Amino acid sequence: MYRYDEFDAAFVRQRVKQFRGQVERRIAGELSEDEFKPLRLMNGLYLQLHAYMLRVAVPYGTLSARQLRKLAHIARKYDRGYGHFTTRQNIQYNWPKLDDVPDILDELAEVEMHAIQTSGNCIRNVTADHFAGAAGDEIEDPRVYAEIIRQWSSLHPEFTFLPRKFKIAITGAPNDRAAVRFHDIGLQIRRNETGEVGFEVIVGGGMGRTPVIGTSIRKFLPKQHLLSYLEAILRVYNQLGRRDNLYKARIKILVQQTGAETFKDLVEDEWQHVKDGALTLPTEEIRRIEEYFAPPAFETLDANQPAFEARRFEDRAFARWVRTNVTAHRAPGYACVTVSLKPEGEAPGDASAEQMDVVAGLAERFGHDEIRVSHEQNLVLPHVRLSDLPEVWETLEANGLGTPNAGLISDIIACPGLDYCNLANARSIPVAQRLTQRFSDLQRQHDIGELKVKISGCINACGHHHVGHIGILGVDKHGEEFYQITLGGSADENAAVGKIIGPAFSYDDVVDAVDNIVATYLEQRRDGERFNDTLARIGHAPFKEKLYAAA
Repeated sequence: MYRYDEFDAAFVRQRVKQFRGQVERRIAGELSEDEFKPLRLMNGLYLQLHAYMLRVAVPYGTLSARQLRKLAHIARKYDRGYGHFTTRQNIQYNWPKLDDVPDILDELAEVEMHAIQTSGNCIRNVTADHFAGAAGDEIEDPRVYAEIIRQWSSLHPEFTFLPRKFKIAITGAPNDRAAVRFHDIGLQIRRNETGEVGFEVIVGGGMGRTPVIGTSIRKFLPKQHLLSYLEAILRVYNQLGRRDNLYKARIKILVQQTGAETFKDLVEDEWQHVKDGALTLPTEEIRRIEEYFAPPAFETLDANQPAFEARRFEDRAFARWVRTNVTAHRAPGYACVTVSLKPEGEAPGDASAEQMDVVAGLAERFGHDEIRVSHEQNLVLPHVRLSDLPEVWETLEANGLGTPNAGLISDIIACPGLDYCNLANARSIPVAQRLTQRFSDLQRQHDIGELKVKISGCINACGHHHVGHIGILGVDKHGEEFYQITLGGSADENAAVGKIIGPAFSYDDVVDAVDNIVATYLEQRRDGERFNDTLARIGHAPFKEKLYAAA
């Protein structure tokens, strides 16, 4: 993975020193909260309902064991013993003290981490497929280009104060595991007719108040033009994006207002001014970055590992975990392991300091010193030998990390909601906890099969409810928490925005409503159909009829 050079190290240290002075001035009363707010946001520090929250960048979701151990140390020393992994592959600390934040940033700098551009109207953390560099369906490792974009976008003088926050995602495979169609810019690595590798460029996707599936404005962009084309898109947005209305400031609104074809023409016209100039990516520079992401020295192994197969045959619990949490690897004899952060009754995405240390230790012993953060709020060990899986599983099980539910109904994405966020209308975490308890029977979960539930505490959609097979949105009705349900969303290559099924449910009734939807699905599905396939075949009517029959 990428290692800081002298510029990176000096840049981050300088930023920490600057922020330390700003914090000292705030504590001394020399800066008001209004004056301090833009400064803290530029360093990833939010003020939530009860305390400050610090969001730390995990570029393209890739961590070393050393870095994860540092995150555990910070949770233990400066917070309440845990961290929360987010849908942007970052980690958040919910309880740091203001005067400790510069010390936290100093400690992060020791392991080449920071909190820069995790907030504010700038280009945020670039996300990528959590199986990057390991997936068998991958054309090229997207993290190489995510790193190039990170270097280009960090404190970019023209794009530091955009009309609104800006998010970029990239995937290197035809199977989209990075939700690229729901980002301001989504990049999908493609091959053209001659076999050349480049990018499909998708613009104007997003969730929130106005969920939109992004529009492809270039089916193929050669690699050397990546940065110049992104520059052209950002320039058009920076010039024409609205600054008079917070809710209409995202690029998705601009694309809708101008029309996709007109927007594409504007970008292409702007591109002519920067194409083939200083932003052209030299082949040698791409190769230099690629060297940082060279795959580990995998052993030459047989794809069939008899001891692993025997354990899977003999141990039902192990077999169940393998079925959901182990994914095929491009190298024979290896696998990708999803470490579930969704145990029954716990807050989705939370990991204790002790659990982070456990995962770091497994990465060192069995995983070539790599950990990934997935946008589904789990951790991943991307390179594990099949023969090591039994010991990895036993260690995870012993530390509350072995829940065999990746992709199942209890593998819920949820935002912090009203328990933490001052923007939320309703709680998200308790609903997720109750759902995992209702569907705690693992056999039932496996019988249901793949089913993605996503929960947001407000219309900002930080829990990605729009793209859940079952999406749940918390709303306020006369001071009471209610939950609107959508069906049929999808964040993968078959991108879809879920449709509202009917009137919202109270906090007390929402879990029963989800149970009712699942029961209807099981009654109606054919030959192992997935939820969205059944929904597409029969429509919303049977679900709605059962759901509101009592009313």
